[in-house]
Formats: sequence, C-alpha cells, structure tokens
Amino acid sequence: MLASLPPRIFLRTKLPPFIAARSFAIQSDPPSRAHSAPYQKRTHNCGALNLSHAGSRVVLAGWLSPGRKAGKQFAFFPLRDANGTAQLVVHDTKDDSTFNTMCDIPPESTVLVEGIVNARPQNQRRPIPSGDIEIQVNSVTLLNRADSDLPFMPLDNHNLANEELRLRYRYLDLRRPALSDNIRKRSQVAHIVRTVLHEYDFCEVETPILLKSSPEGAREFLVPSRISNSTQGSSESSASTPTPRFYALPQSPQQPKQLLVASGAVERYYQLARCFRDEDGRKDRQPEFTQVDLEMAWLWSHEWRIGGSEVKEVIETTIRKIWSEVEGVELPTAFQVMTYAEAMARFGSDKPDMRFSLELQDISTVLPAHVQAALSQRGELIEALVVTSDSPFFRAAAGIRQDTIEPGVEQIDLSEAGISSWLQSSDILRSLSVDELHAPTISDALISAFQESAKMWITKRPRKSEGGSSSLGRLRLSISATAQQLEDVVLPSAPQFLWVTEFPLFTRADSDKDFLAQGRWSSSHHPFTAPMWQDIQKIYDGRISEVRGQHYDLVLNGVEIGGGSVRVHDASMQEYIFSDVLQLTKEETACFNHLLHALRCFDRLMAILCKTESIRDVIAFPKTSAGTDLLFNSPAPAPTDVLDQYHIQPSSRA
Repeated sequence: MLASLPPRIFLRTKLPPFIAARSFAIQSDPPSRAHSAPYQKRTHNCGALNLSHAGSRVVLAGWLSPGRKAGKQFAFFPLRDANGTAQLVVHDTKDDSTFNTMCDIPPESTVLVEGIVNARPQNQRRPIPSGDIEIQVNSVTLLNRADSDLPFMPLDNHNLANEELRLRYRYLDLRRPALSDNIRKRSQVAHIVRTVLHEYDFCEVETPILLKSSPEGAREFLVPSRISNSTQGSSESSASTPTPRFYALPQSPQQPKQLLVASGAVERYYQLARCFRDEDGRKDRQPEFTQVDLEMAWLWSHEWRIGGSEVKEVIETTIRKIWSEVEGVELPTAFQVMTYAEAMARFGSDKPDMRFSLELQDISTVLPAHVQAALSQRGELIEALVVTSDSPFFRAAAGIRQDTIEPGVEQIDLSEAGISSWLQSSDILRSLSVDELHAPTISDALISAFQESAKMWITKRPRKSEGGSSSLGRLRLSISATAQQLEDVVLPSAPQFLWVTEFPLFTRADSDKDFLAQGRWSSSHHPFTAPMWQDIQKIYDGRISEVRGQHYDLVLNGVEIGGGSVRVHDASMQEYIFSDVLQLTKEETACFNHLLHALRCFDRLMAILCKTESIRDVIAFPKTSAGTDLLFNSPAPAPTDVLDQYHIQPSSRA
C-alpha cells in the first residue's frame, strides 16, 4: 500500500468507529503495522477548530504531513483531513514516548491524535480557519502506515509530479487541496442544479445506460452481450456461427428523454447524465462525461426569435444561482444573445470569447468598385483583422510571422512599403484578376481607411459563414493569448455569458465523422432539431444550406458549456429530413436512435468555476487524452474464454 488510507473504508474487517464511541484506553499497535483494535470517535474536523475551542480536549484523525523540529524538546506536525489542517505540537518528555512515535511515522500516514486545544501566540497565527490554535498532543495512534518512498508528495506544489504519474496514483493526487476542493465544489454545484430544477417542477429520471447503437453520430462504445441470434430464437439461428449482439453506451439520453416527455408522464425532465463517446481526448474532452440534461414540453418563443424561452429562463436562473452561492458574484438578469451569422462575422467563431475586442471587419466595401464587383459575382468577401499601433494587442501581433499563420491568410504592414510589397505578392488579388494598374487605388483605400503602422491580416471567404471557426477567428485567439502571456492584456474576471442562436440546421459532415455520414448532409445539432419557421419551405425547395435551426448554445468566456434545441413535431417533416435531406436508408431510419452534438455542460462549467484548463482536474477519476485509465489499467484485454461467451473472435489485423 503506497499511501495510508482511512481504515473505515479500506480495512473492511475492522470494527466500525461508532463501537468505540465510549471512552477507554487505547493500546497502540507496533508502528510498522496498521491499527487493528477499536479506536476513539473523532470529535472535530481539523479545519473546524478555532479560539472558541481553546482548553477543550479533542480527538482528530487525518493524514500526517512532514513535521519540523523546533530544538530538541518539541516538534510541529500539520494534520490534514478533507476539511482543513490543524497544527499539532508534541513535547519530548521522559515519561511519554509520543514524541519519538510521531517523529518515526512516515508522512501521509493515517493517524488518530488526542490532545488539548491551545491558543497560538499572536505573532504565530496564520490566515487559515484553524490558524489561531494548535493541538498539544497527548497520545497518537497510527491507524495506517504509508510507504516511506511515495511516488510524490501531494503537498509539494514546487515540484509537482507530471500528470501521467499523478493519474497513475490518483488516490494520492486527490489529497492535493486544489483537487479535493474541486471535487467538493462539483458536489455543491450539482446540489444547486438539482435544487433550482426541482423549484421549476422538473422531475429527475434515470434513462438507460445500455442502449442500441445509432447509425450516425460520434463513435460509440460497444458492450458485448452473451445474448446472440441463437439464444434469441432468431431466424438466423440456423447459422453455424452465432452472431454476437451488442449494447451501445449512450452518447446522450436523446431519444429516451424525448419519448419520456412525449408520453405525457413527465412534462419537465432532467438528470445529471453520464454520457460516453469514443473519441480522442483533449483538455476539454473525456470518453465519459457528465451533462445536465433537460427536456421540457409546452414551450413558446417569448422575447427571442427561436422557441424555448422557458429553457433560457431556467438555465440563466441556474447559472446565476451557481455564481451567487459558489463565487459570490451576481450576474446580470439576462444574458446577451447573438446569432451564429453575427458571431462568425464579428469574431470568426461560433463560441466567441467576449472578454476582449479585436473584432473582424469586412473590408470589401473600402476596396475599389471593380474589386467589389468581382467579389460579389463570386459570392465572396475579404475579411480582415486589424491591430492598430496603439492597441494593447499590438506587441503580440507584431511578433507574428507570415510562415506561422494558416494558408490563405495574408499579412500586411499598413505602410506604403508594406502595402506595396503585399500588392506584388498577393494570391488573393491575383485570384480576383487585379492587375498592377489598380494597385495605387487599393493602396490609397487601405491607408485612408485604417491607421498607418497597423498590422493587418486578410483572407477571402464565402459570404455565408461555415463551420465553428475561421482562420482569422483562430488568429484572434492566438494574438490574445500571446498578449496575456506578455502581460500587455489582463482579461476581466467577470464571466461573459452569451447565447448563440440560429445555427445552420444542416452541414456537411466533419472530417472525423465522414465515415458515418458518407458525404451526405448531416445535422448540425441532431436530426430532431426544428427549423426556423421562416425557413421551412427552403427544406422542400432544396436550399438546404440556407436553413437555420431552432438550436442554441450557451457560451462562457469562449467555451461552449451547453446547448439545446426545439424539436421537430411534424412527423411528415421528420420523415422527409431522414429520407431526403440526411438520405438515411430504410434500415438506418428503422433502427435510428439519435445523432449527437454532445453537451459537456457540467464538466466544462466546473473547469471554468475551478479556474483550470483541463476537465481532468474536476473529475475524481479521469481518463488520459488517449482514453486510458492509468489507475485501474483500463481498457484491458479480455481472456479468450471470456470472449468465447460473447461469440467474439479477435482479429489478426494490427
């Protein structure tokens, strides 16, 4: 055992603590062994003691931190539990072996101490809850001894172990106050969410974890079943080899919750749902994650263009309650709303970070008429990101080299020489058949429209925005990050919430999902999302790219923390979307479960609340970016005899 663990949890043969509630003498086991006899009941948490307890006898339990001797006569030891830290003082006397016992106990061992609370001298008090007192130790019991060669010390923030090692020994890493505080804060936020939703008459309902695989969506985790075609009495049972049957772990409770609400049994459903996606890990992704999942009936569209204003009210109330009780911050009564088209045009992102400016500009209108005409004929525009010399972002922008930016983006120094150099080498102008005769006109237009000495980046793109971000949108974020590293810019601490609405209802499949959609149109959110009522006819006219959906995302500081949509309620329209737009086969439509645009609201929300970049820091037992669990060594190979029960034959392919 690497680190000592509380005996009431891990030493299952031990008598429970309540048996030892009455006072009696304790006979300590030898220091090398875990304590096996009953022990006294803990009277206080380490972090709960203060000056009002001075003179009181207390019994504390926790993990012993490395101590320090103050001369030959006494030593100080911090004692930690999940609630805080208390300082122990041990004196060396001839009649008491406690001093030597404490000094011989390895750090991170679990101990039980009994002693008297004393006030610390005024000049030795510390600004922590128990910083005004110390415990004069009378006796100590070693409950569980830690190894003397731990892989790392959880409180050593100056030499923090690498993440892989900390994940391998996660139970030790969880003793770090930063992580343990995150876990408790997560519980607090979950409690607030449940409280608010119950006040809005939501009913918490658990949906199945074992479901059927869907024909589209992200990659799923399949769970083999011992049930096969032969055990089910299928018509295929005459086959010589049984066909295995699989469950799929849910990417979202999408279809079960819709059927639940459609049944009329529950009008307002929610759950803190566990969801699963077999995808590559990133700092904001895990193969298993938690989302706050809601479904409401009888919605209307008061005061915003799409339906579901009650969802907006419920979510904003929940978020305001969380920030008020957890952060002590009062948020505005209503969050800003922006369409997808506006977000992409101004910020180059469908989840813009509103804490800083640096907005994109359409500079087509400042260019000569013949250039505007060429762009209009092609349905394109020239978009620019301009950073002026007096901007706090200028130093970061000036350090960007042309060879580090994305293809299709051109860099211009707004000076006569800089513009002249760009005019001679611009692929964008060449594609518009702009010759040298027009160069002076373009140069004069740029200098008159923008501040000289500014930095400019331009790109040519379709007038209709596509995707989740543009090249200039990503450059905007890069410049901001560099400016923050240079300490030229400090982003405001106040959270910036934003609703993004009116997304395209259909998009071409992402590259990582093309194997699922097979080049067809795919649903931007999921195939049950209703179109904007103004765009319904466009679906039947074949103008698929112009159709906007009643889909909304909630963005916090540039991070999507949730989203939702109004459902299709017209059965004939839903069938048309399946067959004619998404082009699902009859077999796919018949077994259709759900498509997913996964909402990782809870994990991402907690990462922002806990001020960490990785959601692994707010999950008790996370996976690595490769999807492995280093603590439990999963996934792991299964023995052949186990695979035989599921009629699975390992492939010889690598």
